[in-house]
Amino acid sequence: MTEGIVLAGGYASRMSQNKMMLPFAGKPLIAATIMRMRSSVDRIIIVTGHYHGAIASYFSEMSDITIVFNPDYDRGMFTSVQRGVQETKSDFFVTPGDYPLISENTYQSLIMAAGKIRVPVYQGRRGHPIFFDHTLKGLLLACDPSDNLKAFRDRYEVNYVDVDDPGVIQDIDTPSDYHHLNRGGKPE
Repeated sequence: MTEGIVLAGGYASRMSQNKMMLPFAGKPLIAATIMRMRSSVDRIIIVTGHYHGAIASYFSEMSDITIVFNPDYDRGMFTSVQRGVQETKSDFFVTPGDYPLISENTYQSLIMAAGKIRVPVYQGRRGHPIFFDHTLKGLLLACDPSDNLKAFRDRYEVNYVDVDDPGVIQDIDTPSDYHHLNRGGKPE
């Protein structure tokens, strides 16, 4: 069993609006991220924050999705990671909700790889999703909320898995990224 944590708690300040709900391929951007993850996990946990209402409303009828609110979202992304990890019962992925182009094959490659932490690498660049063995749950939750996922990852042995998937490094942070995404190009 593997679960997926999708982070959607931030302000999206560089976008100046709720980027998770921006349309992409006929659905909200975050839905594309979830759809590509869905075939590789048994359950998806969406961690919301600033835009909780819109995201929770859209996904409320989907039985394989658990929506949790992070009351500390204003303290940074790691608090959302910890809030999602609290809900896990097995191995899990962590990915921000603005990575809609991650290939389903990447999820499978990470599941099949070895190691307690597995990170996809495309052309030398590390990306998302990050796979965590369930035995790391307590260590993640014991961290100070001001910590960050990269620092946590770097404290342990990591299996960097080469993938042929530019989607692992393509997040949507700016209007320009979003424009390129919708024109079929890669975000800048």
